[in-house]
Amino acid sequence: MSKLMINARTATHRVETPAPDVPPAPRWARIAAKAAVLSTLPSGLWRIVFGFGVPVGFSGATAAAYAAHQPGWGTVYCVVLSALTEALAFLTVGLVRPWGQVVPRWIPLIGGRRVRPLFAIVPALLGSLFLTRLGLLGLFGGWARNLADADSPHGFGALVMTLAYLPLVAWGPLLGAVTIDYARRTLWRWR
Repeated sequence: MSKLMINARTATHRVETPAPDVPPAPRWARIAAKAAVLSTLPSGLWRIVFGFGVPVGFSGATAAAYAAHQPGWGTVYCVVLSALTEALAFLTVGLVRPWGQVVPRWIPLIGGRRVRPLFAIVPALLGSLFLTRLGLLGLFGGWARNLADADSPHGFGALVMTLAYLPLVAWGPLLGAVTIDYARRTLWRWR
């Protein structure tokens, strides 16, 4: 036990530093990356509450179908979907942090290696385009059509659900802006 404690005290932690030729992310990009992560939080929390069977305004056959699986596999689905969404949004932070340029050492096989910029830029831009399109479709008709369904939440339930999902519209554009800044700093080196 004491040997473990001595090793723990004397162990040095390697802090990954970005590539020396890459300038740090500007303040606005760091804020946008954090905002992208936070934009997914309200819908994730709403989904988890819904997954645990809290009545959120659904009625009729839709409510009965959900009630048959919550709690149960529906709960697992809602929690996993929320966690996956949050994890994907958290990858945006990598575009403004050192671990977006050098893979952390604790990751097996590839730890300590530089990240090839296009390996981060291409999926991030595609994700940004997809999320922006999805957000625009929701804003311009899709959300209203879904709420017009007789079994969908109405009144206060619809307001809460809308307020929980509305921040998701910002995720795509925020991811796009941070990705363009990452490309500017890593590929184009504009200063």
